Amino acid sequence: MIKDIFILQKRELDAKLKEKYVKRNLSLKLNNNLIKVVIGPRRAGKSFFAVHFLNQQCKFGYINFDDEKLVDVENYDDLITSMISVYGTQKFVLLDEIQNLPRWELFVNRLQRQGFNLVLTGSNSNLLSKELATHLTGRHLLVNVFPFSFIEYLNLNKAELTTSEKRAKLADYLTYGGYPEPLVKEVSVKEYLSTLFSSIIYKDIVRRYKIRSANEIDDLSFYLISNVSSECSNNSLTKVTNIKSSHTIGKYLAYLEESFILFSLRRFSYKVKEQSSAKKIFCVDNGFIHAKAFKISPDFGKLYENAVAIELKKMEMDGKYAIYYWKNPQQEEVDFVVKEGVKITQLIQVCYNIDNPDTKKREVRSLIKASKELKCNNLLVLTEDYEAVENASWFENKAKIRFIPLWKWLLNNEL
Repeated sequence: MIKDIFILQKRELDAKLKEKYVKRNLSLKLNNNLIKVVIGPRRAGKSFFAVHFLNQQCKFGYINFDDEKLVDVENYDDLITSMISVYGTQKFVLLDEIQNLPRWELFVNRLQRQGFNLVLTGSNSNLLSKELATHLTGRHLLVNVFPFSFIEYLNLNKAELTTSEKRAKLADYLTYGGYPEPLVKEVSVKEYLSTLFSSIIYKDIVRRYKIRSANEIDDLSFYLISNVSSECSNNSLTKVTNIKSSHTIGKYLAYLEESFILFSLRRFSYKVKEQSSAKKIFCVDNGFIHAKAFKISPDFGKLYENAVAIELKKMEMDGKYAIYYWKNPQQEEVDFVVKEGVKITQLIQVCYNIDNPDTKKREVRSLIKASKELKCNNLLVLTEDYEAVENASWFENKAKIRFIPLWKWLLNNEL
């Protein structure tokens, strides 16, 4: 019976409310009848955030659709009747992992019309990009939940840290990432994230999209995780994987992005064709790189860049900016181009080790050339520990460039 499932879910919910909770730098506004949608990667803490937030504000009903017995229910009225029998008649209702329910948008719209104040969680970006835009236009608010930011990571133990202690913790954060559960429960990060990664591939992608050659998307994801921040195209990926169809590559990349494992940034160009053909792939959490990538030792240059990409992606998903990278015909690159509206507002270069004068000059030269082409003088280089404001006096326009340690930027990353 559905009621029996909900009774078990309520026990799990009660247990979850007793577990250690690290406050997130997020907020929900409940004093309106808009549908609240909490979206992000699996196990990033969406449900944990939602149930703890609601528990502090009100009583609420709860249904977790990450249960195969519920997605086969034919009469959705039975779901509401059973929920009321377990939780009583509540105005607020949390619908967890709603994307698993067939025709969920019709169900949600009906509940809203009946006067329920709804909070949804979802682990598929398709929920954001398509279904929400189509079915809930103008009637929903979004909250994006990623694994812990560096600030939240530092708040795990609620201890005041010195500057040197914050800097020291950055290496661990960049290596092991910010997934809450292994950090809070102190379990093996590598084992936990390896299992989670495989679960997302097979449960959210292979099973959902009925992919016959599961090893193909598994191999593709392994290659991409091992080569984060590298430029690629669908055609180039056919040459380094066993997938010989660029169309299939495109489909698999879309699935990986929908499931919040990976995300891509396009090359900035005023020519639309150049934007769409080339892209850089990043991972939603550095811990996945540690758990799954083929690496003998950590590549902190790549880890630095991926961590910055994650923070910028959050801002993009919140609708603040659009994020790209820049590359000219001479193969000179700038890691991140920040666009607000129609204007380029900042150029960011990430350089883990800038002690080598030739490395510094190369990175700055690319930044200055992009500055001239894109007409942006807000130039930033994120480093391991070097901090300064310099004039690039050796270059013709004598631009000013800020150098900021990554740990400091992660704690104050307003652009």
